[in-house]
Amino acid sequence: MASANEHSIPLWRDERFWRVALQVLAIAIVISVISLLTYNVSNNLQRAGIEFGFEFLDTQASFAIGESIVPYDPARDTYGRVLLAGLVNTLRVIIAGIILTTVVGITVGIASFSNNWLLRKGSEAYVELIRNIPLLLQLFFWYRAVFSKLPRPADRIEVMGFAFLSNRGVFLPWPKLGWPLALWCAVLLGLAIAAVVVWKIRIKEIVERGNSGQPQLIALWIMGIAALLIITVAFGWEKPTEIEVGRITGGLRLTGEFSALLTGLVFYTGAFIAEIVRAGIQSVAKGQWEAASALGLSSGLMMRLVVFPQALRVIIPPLSSQYMNLAKNSSLGAAIAYAEIYNVANTTYNQSGRPVEVMLIIMATYLLMNLMISLGMNQINRLVQLQER
Repeated sequence: MASANEHSIPLWRDERFWRVALQVLAIAIVISVISLLTYNVSNNLQRAGIEFGFEFLDTQASFAIGESIVPYDPARDTYGRVLLAGLVNTLRVIIAGIILTTVVGITVGIASFSNNWLLRKGSEAYVELIRNIPLLLQLFFWYRAVFSKLPRPADRIEVMGFAFLSNRGVFLPWPKLGWPLALWCAVLLGLAIAAVVVWKIRIKEIVERGNSGQPQLIALWIMGIAALLIITVAFGWEKPTEIEVGRITGGLRLTGEFSALLTGLVFYTGAFIAEIVRAGIQSVAKGQWEAASALGLSSGLMMRLVVFPQALRVIIPPLSSQYMNLAKNSSLGAAIAYAEIYNVANTTYNQSGRPVEVMLIIMATYLLMNLMISLGMNQINRLVQLQER
């Protein structure tokens, strides 16, 4: 009888050994590279007579920025405060950009399946044109050729008495901030959740029991009217008002820099999302289209009730990458003088002489934002998968 040693596999031919060994080697290489970089940085800082630390964040900044939601006074506030202002400006662009670019991307992606020749070809032309023009060039176009070329405040463009456009920015109606607004937003959120529940009940009644779903439809109309009344009446909208020629107060002011950056990011990222939506819709089996058509559903109902819900499992995962790209591309706002966090950080480390610490803050900030986007999209993807089951 052969002994166990005669049948043992040599270590250098054992696949399990090499799997572990290669992982250990990769970890060792990463640790070595990080240690080498840390050592070189430490030596260079010592030679320059600089002690590593973040105490400089409590030092007076002494430089102004173009705009800030966070109250900021360069004669009094610190580097930490101005970095916070830049972070809030960045979050404004990212949050608004994600919402608007999703709307644009889904609309254009669905339009590529339209029976209308002009709408279908227009969506295809938009995707091909925008995706093949560098984003930085598009930002320069929106800033230099569009928003900077708006008329002077004295010759501002008035839109139905509700909005004003000039080279000082775009002035729009905006709800009055305060606790009443937060309360009504919570009510709207409750109505939205209730509407989703009622909508699912209606679909179940129609599909599984063959009912008309009319009671649920009436309930949805009532919820929609209530939401519309809350938004139009209870929000307490403030219209921009011209108190004298060229001087406008009230409402929301969007600077030319912010408007150009947001517009460029939305249309650029929206083109990529449109392709993701188109691919997701095409992934739905042809039999599903034929079955929906055999039931007599119109093209709109077919897309909304049958095709698009099934396409979500393909659409949602790659969306997180595009949202992360939008977050990272927001740093290009520095090219058009928008006071986002990278632009503010650039001035901060030039004045403070602390590039290492400032860059670590920037890297940690973008890493945290991308992590939050990734976690959020993973949760949405799980909800979609659970719904399908």
